Amino acid sequence: MFMSNNACLVPTSFWLTGIPGLESLHIWLSIPFGSIYLLAMVGNITILTVVRVEHSLHQPMYFFLCMLAVIDLVLSTSTMPKLLAIFWFGAHNIDLDSCLAQMFFVHCFATVESGIFLAMAFDRYVAICDPLHHTSVLTHAMVSRLGLASLLRGVLYIGPLPLMIRLRLSLYRTQIIAHSYCEHMAMVTLACGDTTVNDLYGMGIGFLVLILDSLAITASYVMIFRAVMRLATPEARLKTLGTCGSHICAILVFYIPIAVSSLTHRFGHHVPPHIHILLANFYLLISPILNPAVYAVRTKQIRQRLLHILKAGAQPK
Repeated sequence: MFMSNNACLVPTSFWLTGIPGLESLHIWLSIPFGSIYLLAMVGNITILTVVRVEHSLHQPMYFFLCMLAVIDLVLSTSTMPKLLAIFWFGAHNIDLDSCLAQMFFVHCFATVESGIFLAMAFDRYVAICDPLHHTSVLTHAMVSRLGLASLLRGVLYIGPLPLMIRLRLSLYRTQIIAHSYCEHMAMVTLACGDTTVNDLYGMGIGFLVLILDSLAITASYVMIFRAVMRLATPEARLKTLGTCGSHICAILVFYIPIAVSSLTHRFGHHVPPHIHILLANFYLLISPILNPAVYAVRTKQIRQRLLHILKAGAQPK
């Protein structure tokens, strides 16, 4: 680390505080965080395994679910091992390149996940509003292209964030990041000099992802509900809406924590710092742990396959 002429730092590494204000509780906080991370890993790997071995689940919705599972594994693994290392071993230090890589993975795969939810909304729209063409429209190739498009969009949107920090913001007032991982705004606020471009780009990406994706998903469900209301009987309406239940729950689980965390970060100036950090960590864990639970509970084929596996494992050999 070097000192510039104006007393700003040129850091080669940063210091992550963990959960500021709750340092004395770090070892106890590691228990729920570690447990949730372990459950998220087991749940998402289980979903991937069940969909792979159960041929009746080789359908667009479950291929998208597998994409969500992979994304959730990446998201939680991008932050939780480092957070647990801080809690258990006091490993607060992180070098600049690792910090920027962590930032990229967190924001990129959150963006990719939003894109997958949008693709799943399109799948539900076609399945309900144009069921005769569902299999011809949502082919395996189309599902792959939608997944690839979501990944490329995430890379294109988020790739400039670490590059702009590396190229434009070399000077910092301190190397201490009051966060548990390298979040974009947490780093930008420490920088010396003009951060207007970084701020505007970050807010623009947030608008494109959070607002436009949620509006597009809402529009698709408006058309879905209009089609459902035209069905002849209440039983048919409930059965059709039931096919959307898991997706709606997963969307709410993803977008609500992000919205709450973003709003408290932008406008909750009187909210204690540790609440901000806890919310930011929980929104990276809530989706990975609840998505497998929601789909396992609401999907008959997944439930049956899990019960079959459990019964087979319980039988004496």
